[in-house]
Amino acid sequence: MTSFRTIADDLQFPEGPIAMLDGSVILVEIARGTLTRVRSDGRTEVIATPGGGPNGAAIGPDGACYICNNGGLKFERDPVTGTVRPVGQADDYVTGRIERIDLATGKVERLYDKCGDNKLNGPNDIVFDRDGNMWFTDLGKTRHRDMDRGAVYWAKPDGSEIKQVIQPLMTPNGIGLSPDEKTVYVAETESARLYAFEITGPGTVSMIGFPKSITGGRLVTCDGGYRKFDSLAVEADGKICVATLLTGGITVANPDGGTHEFVEADDPYTTNICFGGADLRTAYLTLSWKGLLVDCPWPRAGLPLNFLNT
Repeated sequence: MTSFRTIADDLQFPEGPIAMLDGSVILVEIARGTLTRVRSDGRTEVIATPGGGPNGAAIGPDGACYICNNGGLKFERDPVTGTVRPVGQADDYVTGRIERIDLATGKVERLYDKCGDNKLNGPNDIVFDRDGNMWFTDLGKTRHRDMDRGAVYWAKPDGSEIKQVIQPLMTPNGIGLSPDEKTVYVAETESARLYAFEITGPGTVSMIGFPKSITGGRLVTCDGGYRKFDSLAVEADGKICVATLLTGGITVANPDGGTHEFVEADDPYTTNICFGGADLRTAYLTLSWKGLLVDCPWPRAGLPLNFLNT
């Protein structure tokens, strides 16, 4: 097992980490409804309280933080450990949305809560391309007797345009771009499958398969066992690192197919990974069941993020 160093504890289901150039990590606390900064010495400070369920996060071309707000989750608390996990749609849920947060003032601005006639049910993860536009997943919501079918969207950060790119998907969660930005990767939670889609233009992809699969994408990897997929990050060499639930850890997939390795983490809700530090060779993980932000040396460099690591 890889040895992890705990940076901060007592976080309320942390996700969406962003390793900033000043050594801090910005993340969301879904159960707390906050965007939080974690200093390198473990101190935390709330940047903003958008409420609902802030989920994935990314720095945009204007330096603001853009978040996928899933609209709120219902959490179940373990009576022995006191830890929490999401179990479905919050009782006060209304809609999901994409929000822009000014890191200096904490001002929260809603950019999108629908695409055409379709509302955003549960936006989850987000990435910016080099042109400054966002790709994000909408995992949807789970209720007692039914659940939504998810989608991938593309949108401009000024709130002027949004497109549905891929639909339907089954609980699309992690999203990332290949180093050449010719491919968008999407991880499905419930199926524990990682798909690749060829990007053909701004907010468009090629849909392959005959007969057409439910996703239309190329299957990259799907390991067996007790696993679900969450968020993801891409390495500089093109490998895709998918945070893996239940059998907690990081599934590292080869871009041309198959799993390169599995890095075990001692948390069944290992939800996110990002890269920072010298040469982007430090991996930051959110261990959400335990409420931890941890880091560890990584054997390969992460891919620099647009508008952040360059």
